Amino acid sequence: MSSAQRKRISSLIVGRFARNMAARVSGGSAALTRLWPGRTDRLIIAPHDLRTADATRAAEIYAGRFVFAGKIVTCHGRSIFDLEPPSDDWEAALFGFGWLRHLRAADTAITRANARSLVDDWLSNMGRNRTVGRRPDVLARRVISLLSQAPLVLGDTDGKFYRRYLRGLTREIRALRYALLDVPDGVPRLQVMIALCYAALCLANQARNIRGATKRLSEELQSQVLPDGGHVSRNPGALIELLIDLLPLRQTFAARNIAPPPALLNAIDRMMPMLRFFRHGDGSIALFNGMSGTPSDLLATLLAYDDSHGTPMPSMPHSGYQRIDAGSTLVIVDAGLPPPPNVSQDAHAGCLSFELSSGQCRIVTNCGMPGTNRESWRAFARSTVAHSTVACHDTSSCQFIERSAMKRLLQGAPIVSGPTLIDNRREAVAGGVLLTMSHDGYRGKLGVLHQRVIMVKHDGSRVDGEDTVSPAQGGRHRAAQADYAVRFHLHPSIKATRLVDAHGVMLVLPNREVWTFEALDDKVDLEDSVFLAGNEGPRRTTQIVIRQNSIEAPNIRWSFIRSNASPQATNARRNARREPELPL
Repeated sequence: MSSAQRKRISSLIVGRFARNMAARVSGGSAALTRLWPGRTDRLIIAPHDLRTADATRAAEIYAGRFVFAGKIVTCHGRSIFDLEPPSDDWEAALFGFGWLRHLRAADTAITRANARSLVDDWLSNMGRNRTVGRRPDVLARRVISLLSQAPLVLGDTDGKFYRRYLRGLTREIRALRYALLDVPDGVPRLQVMIALCYAALCLANQARNIRGATKRLSEELQSQVLPDGGHVSRNPGALIELLIDLLPLRQTFAARNIAPPPALLNAIDRMMPMLRFFRHGDGSIALFNGMSGTPSDLLATLLAYDDSHGTPMPSMPHSGYQRIDAGSTLVIVDAGLPPPPNVSQDAHAGCLSFELSSGQCRIVTNCGMPGTNRESWRAFARSTVAHSTVACHDTSSCQFIERSAMKRLLQGAPIVSGPTLIDNRREAVAGGVLLTMSHDGYRGKLGVLHQRVIMVKHDGSRVDGEDTVSPAQGGRHRAAQADYAVRFHLHPSIKATRLVDAHGVMLVLPNREVWTFEALDDKVDLEDSVFLAGNEGPRRTTQIVIRQNSIEAPNIRWSFIRSNASPQATNARRNARREPELPL
């Protein structure tokens, strides 16, 4: 481990302890839990839950079958909260209480009684939740769920249960307040702030706490939401997770006749266009820095609140991404530095990777992150070889914390080294758009720089690229470590066939469109890959791989070319000649 890496790790450890001590000195844990939320005797308002509800799942829950994160647990007459959870993801879903919305969607006397029974079971022994149930993000989700689904649970109840519900909710809010002392930076911290703001707005006699919670939320939004609308973690999925709670929070402020803080309104206005920036033609979100499968129901709900409906910006300089729209062809490139170490627990070593789609068909992707069972795939998914970019000597351009003890201490595996300098130039040239990018992530380990040039024609019929691995100034370029590979991970829907000359691959898209990949100076291989971000779980797929030695062949030129025989190209020619379009 280099001295720079040791210094960065030490900074992370010192920063965590310093924040913890500062919070304790400024407020004191006893004061936090004793004084907040203070005296309250009723719920004033229940916030709206934008998450999609499925009334058919209410019958499963009533039958004692709880299906979360791809796992099924059947109660058989026992309390669901006493059973051993099959996975952390399942346990987080159970203790997040988001499943109450399914019971509310059914809206029958049976489901209302079932909801009260399950909540009463929880209130009877709230200490049964394990470590996952006490996680700040799960606790925040539980508080928001209990607030938003209060009409379901309290609709036909008596005063005694109402008071028990309020006491239990108050204990949860105090625990959430206490969690602020040690909550990880990034999305979990912001989720806690959002939940506390909800609690202050929804409970009675909280005027002072509304001001304090609003102030802390505003500060956190200004810190985490970048000027271009991206999240500081550079994870597109963070936008979905936050917006699905921020939009109802804005409505809750309005329902209480309280002006929403400007920071909240500005954050939403910036995040919406950024969400559209990452969207492919099929509606899915590009797979960068921890993004998993696109929750299509949540995305459709969020986009319904988007009033601009304009063309996404071509460049997001603060987040470090580039987007090229050319006809029906779309290229999205990760051209930014890794996020700060304290919010890099889910960040990937995918510098200069890109995704390519044509219309509603995705062609080149990154492997992404699975929605469940993440720990089994996390190390691979974060590595450079899981991205459509250059990997030198089968190593990653970033290094992550690997020791288990350090992961527990830092609550994850942050990035401790990676690119520190990225050159990123975009220009309009004759016939298209040209991106010229480079990064120094391999300078310290291998003594080389990676440069990538991507040129997209105006009509989207061709994407040309060149990757160069060259010695860095002052770096040691060892012959034994000079091997590198360019990888293009294909979407599982693409049928790939290597051409007989071994210098190209024919790609057939689901809509019968045909593209050809060419690397006329290099041998092209087709190898197995895995698409981790599928909604149905990991799927086998194919990757195009070109291997070279940077001393013998520092440059690799490649092209993706739409066939003239493709339906889209044929229709374009007919339109150009003003001939009637024939049905395909």
